[in-house]
Amino acid sequence: MSDTHTHTHDGHSGHQHGDNCAPGDMEHHLAIAKAVSAAAGERFTPLRSHIFELIVSAQEPVKAYDLLDRLHPDYGSPRPPTVYRALEFLSKLGLIHRVEALNAYVVCDHTHEGHRAEFYICDNCKSVIERHIAEHNVNPPDGFSVKRSIIEHYGQCADCAAA
Repeated sequence: MSDTHTHTHDGHSGHQHGDNCAPGDMEHHLAIAKAVSAAAGERFTPLRSHIFELIVSAQEPVKAYDLLDRLHPDYGSPRPPTVYRALEFLSKLGLIHRVEALNAYVVCDHTHEGHRAEFYICDNCKSVIERHIAEHNVNPPDGFSVKRSIIEHYGQCADCAAA
């Protein structure tokens, strides 16, 4: 039995799922991020919050250097390692995902404790559709404990196929 959650990171309004999450609901995302950070005993600093807000508001995959360009002047002139540390922090807590193929980051509406993320990436328009599968057939080697798993599929989305 699998519980599937799907949402699209393509800058369009297509966000499909059965839960109450909304990609544009900044307060919702920030409340989750603060709660997850607190539960992990971590600080959700103003810079981490700002970078997270930039990813949420993008509603599409965003690269680290694009985030660097978008940082508000109130945060000074952070260097790339500072941004990458914030991205690593947000990723470690399951608040964002790195889409390896695009070398970009997308927000996640749910923590992934015990869940797997699966991405469908359109080769044409670069849209990213994310699915969460509660039960995923994983067959690790003896003694290997899976902490997180990200699967990427490449092809053509329905919009591009119809064009």
